[in-house]
Amino acid sequence: MNDLNVKANSNKPKVVTVTLNPALDLTGNLDLLTAGTVNLVEKGSLHPAGKGVNVAKVLAELGADVTVTGLLGADNQEPFCQLFETLGVTDQFIRVNGASRINVKLVEMSGQVSDINFPGVAVSDQDIQQFEQTLFALAESHDVFVIAGSLPQGISPELCASWVTQLQERGKHVFFDSSKAALTAGLNAAPWLVKPNDEELSDWAGRELLSKQDLTEVAEQLAQKGVANVVVSLGAEGVMWLDSNGWLGSQPPKMNVVSTVGAGDTLVAGLCWGQLNNWNKQETLGFATALSALAVSQVGVGVDDLDAVLMVKESVQLLHSDVNANMEQRVS
Repeated sequence: MNDLNVKANSNKPKVVTVTLNPALDLTGNLDLLTAGTVNLVEKGSLHPAGKGVNVAKVLAELGADVTVTGLLGADNQEPFCQLFETLGVTDQFIRVNGASRINVKLVEMSGQVSDINFPGVAVSDQDIQQFEQTLFALAESHDVFVIAGSLPQGISPELCASWVTQLQERGKHVFFDSSKAALTAGLNAAPWLVKPNDEELSDWAGRELLSKQDLTEVAEQLAQKGVANVVVSLGAEGVMWLDSNGWLGSQPPKMNVVSTVGAGDTLVAGLCWGQLNNWNKQETLGFATALSALAVSQVGVGVDDLDAVLMVKESVQLLHSDVNANMEQRVS
């Protein structure tokens, strides 16, 4: 579709991404990680990240008018400032005392990633008050919010969930992507869209890694709690999406996996891009799946070539999700 490329459109769709616990990602590539020994990294990079920052980067490169906010450590903010300037996004981050965390990601040749995530800064009541003022001021001029990532010290899952509730009560569409206690509390606030992966959804259900059929049952429980869109990412096996019209699944083509870092964030960005442009469910899921699939074939998060995304999209299979048929009926 020609309208997939709207970079030339001067009326860019507006979105706010919220990253409460941003990080500098130190990524190293090596053949094989062996615990308890010295491991030699072949190449590495240090770049600004955090789920919401990653989503912002993809959306900005697609052509959205992006505002970024959250809580950013003042001591090491410069790489973030440079990224925001390069992307042309509006920086509304609250600066807090201390340094944003550094997360270590070790990527093996097989594509397996080992994450070592450090705690973030400790935020004060004054920091939280400033952030709330910024968030709800942005709600006066923006309708779509992406809240993604973990929480720093000083912000409880319940407090984060209250922000989701307040934005929803203002009629905003909130995309929510987190894990563990933050995910549990956030789900109780019934965001407009959530995107757990199979492991996160299994963890929320308090069960071992669920089968695809069990995942559909758990996702339907979330829909009954008031979540309008439940999107379950399954890695190489694709995506399942439940809304008021039922289930739709997608299967990406087989990709040459270089790194899975940021693939989930890229999927969220693709889903958000579809919403911002009022695409239908099939168009959105096909594009988001292709965008995420292409992300695993590169190092770093971003959209280098939109034409390449559209080529991959041609090979994405969309599937009507029948639980009993295990998503085997292809959409014509």
